[in-house]
Amino acid sequence: MAFADLRAWIDHLEREGQLRRIKAEVDWNEEIGTLVQIVREETGYALLFENIKDYRDTRGRRLFTNFGTAPQLAMALGLPKDIGIRDQIRHIRQGFKGRLKPIEVATAPVKQNILHGGDVNLLEFPVPKWNPGDGGRYINTQCGVVTRDPDTGWLNVGLYRGMITDRNHIAVLLILTQHWGQHYTKYRDRGQKMPVAVFYGGDPLLSFVAATPATPAGVCEYDVVGALRGEPLPLVKCETSDLLVPADAEIAVEGLIDSDPSTFMMEGPFREYTNYYSGPATPKHTINVTCLTHRDDPVYEGCIGNASAHAGHRSISISAFAWNLLEDAGVPGITDVWVPGLPAGKLVIVQIHKTYRGQAKQVAAALWGTAAAQDAFKHVIVTEEDVNIRDQGQLDWAMTFRINAADNDIVVFPGTPGSPLDPSVPLAERDAMKYGCGVWAKVLFDCTRNWEHTPVPPPVSFVTSKDSLPKRWEEYGI
Repeated sequence: MAFADLRAWIDHLEREGQLRRIKAEVDWNEEIGTLVQIVREETGYALLFENIKDYRDTRGRRLFTNFGTAPQLAMALGLPKDIGIRDQIRHIRQGFKGRLKPIEVATAPVKQNILHGGDVNLLEFPVPKWNPGDGGRYINTQCGVVTRDPDTGWLNVGLYRGMITDRNHIAVLLILTQHWGQHYTKYRDRGQKMPVAVFYGGDPLLSFVAATPATPAGVCEYDVVGALRGEPLPLVKCETSDLLVPADAEIAVEGLIDSDPSTFMMEGPFREYTNYYSGPATPKHTINVTCLTHRDDPVYEGCIGNASAHAGHRSISISAFAWNLLEDAGVPGITDVWVPGLPAGKLVIVQIHKTYRGQAKQVAAALWGTAAAQDAFKHVIVTEEDVNIRDQGQLDWAMTFRINAADNDIVVFPGTPGSPLDPSVPLAERDAMKYGCGVWAKVLFDCTRNWEHTPVPPPVSFVTSKDSLPKRWEEYGI
């Protein structure tokens, strides 16, 4: 089931009891963010704010947010909302491997209103100040940021944070190791400004794929979205560049990023997925918005923290992605992969059928050798099939009784690329403007059985579910 646009998705969520409309007046200045955080933690409902302070008679009046629980992601994929997590991961694994090219259309809803130059005013849309310590109003949180490789024509769609600095500028965190950072480097070396487009709203799978490092360099995220939704995505050409945005998006902005430091504007702090603020405000690359298009009565879509932080779909998407990486690298015996949500991809737990010594180290080496390891897979835990990797108690047991540091069950790989947002790294080492990324010492925890100590592995006993009992559960009266 493919959703034509954000409005169809909102209607579906409402029919399924997954959405709440907020009709009471709510302040864009921190109140929305507080409500979103509470609802996310307690119920996970998606929210549509329809009465926002200062935004009753502006171009944009409504805000949609909080998409990302596992049942919501299942529905976005056309799956039953109660599907098991492992089955959902398996489905997404196949979708990430697929490609279905988009179609380009001449006219589109996102072109119903076209503004140029001095008519552009980003502050006419209800972008919240999400968190008390944020440096401003972050508009790029659940969106798609589109750039094109000037050499190959490769179109990339990523999710990168951006803060409104005035009516027509968005200061962004541009990390050179990311795909759009690679594009930017080419424009910079040519002495050219980089065209950028940012869209808000559309098929819910757009921001899901944009936030996941599942698409390799040279492959467009629009192709992956098409494969996941089962039909091509309609795109329309921008007004001021050859970039393409979803035809059914709610809002699209077009602009340029200049490499001249004199054009940089202050950005930050921002409460990131780490649950820390991302350091002091510093001058950052800035999108100079030259054109803005939008639907009639557009619905702005945003997310507290940013969409990649949402524990529900981030866990599932990175789990599927990591499993595919290991399979593509030829590592045998992978039986399950799980990435807990809160670390947003920094911790990955891999379950294997162990058939040879050193297999766990091969798992870690395969993950650490990928481009995604610049922002993921900081800590790798490898277990065997007798440990349920989604059961914290069993993981604690494995970490306690399957690891002996003296036997090299803990392996540290220092001096590797890492996230510049990680607060455990010294601030100077996180300077992405200077180094292009941060730095990590990655760690493997080998929780598989040591064959040197136990030639015949001792038996393990875990009662994992009521499925091991006779089919009489109701009779017990428990």
